[in-house]
Amino acid sequence: MPIDFEVTMNEYLPLRDVVFNTLRRAILRGELKPGERLMEIQLANKLGVSRTPIREAIRKLELEGLVLMIPRKGAEVAEITEKNLRDVLEVRCALEELAVQLACDRIDQNQVKELHAAADHFRDVLDSDDITQIAQADEAFHDVIFTATGNGRLIQLLNNLREQMYRYRIEYLKKKECYPQLLAEHQAIITSIEGHDKQKATEITGQHINNQVDTVVGTLRHRDEE
Repeated sequence: MPIDFEVTMNEYLPLRDVVFNTLRRAILRGELKPGERLMEIQLANKLGVSRTPIREAIRKLELEGLVLMIPRKGAEVAEITEKNLRDVLEVRCALEELAVQLACDRIDQNQVKELHAAADHFRDVLDSDDITQIAQADEAFHDVIFTATGNGRLIQLLNNLREQMYRYRIEYLKKKECYPQLLAEHQAIITSIEGHDKQKATEITGQHINNQVDTVVGTLRHRDEE
């Protein structure tokens, strides 16, 4: 199990929570991959902690459904399932449709410029082959829309959902054949928000997310058949 992530200490959090957050982030970002075993001793040595916070973190991750305990094998990262994908993206769809509706009413000219700049940056990084960088650019595009809502509670909910969506976003962005469609959808979202067309913005956003569902579900089913 190669480990290429490190613990980031936080003086305001107990060590067990720091370790939990570190492992959780590594799973959601794909640094610990589905099906990968979580070896307590190896993780403890790498992160420079005892086995106790590792064990506590694994228990909490099991409760979140990110880790499975396998008899006679121990803990391993949970596979990405179609059910979990649909659950997360149903919530995302509802929240992002609300976000674009509010953005249509509240976006200002500076934010419109930021939205165009974010879309341009996303287009520019598509040739980088760095999936993490591409995912960050995609998130940055949507963040401009979220900020334009001016609704702090909605932004908080979307940010809380962000990491749960990250594994699925990465899976989607691995499909380079989807990039032209993604670019077209981003442009259509911009056009509808600029035109304050809430109906069109909602329609395109729903389509944008459903296309992600269909693509990732197809990938999951293909893996199951192999």
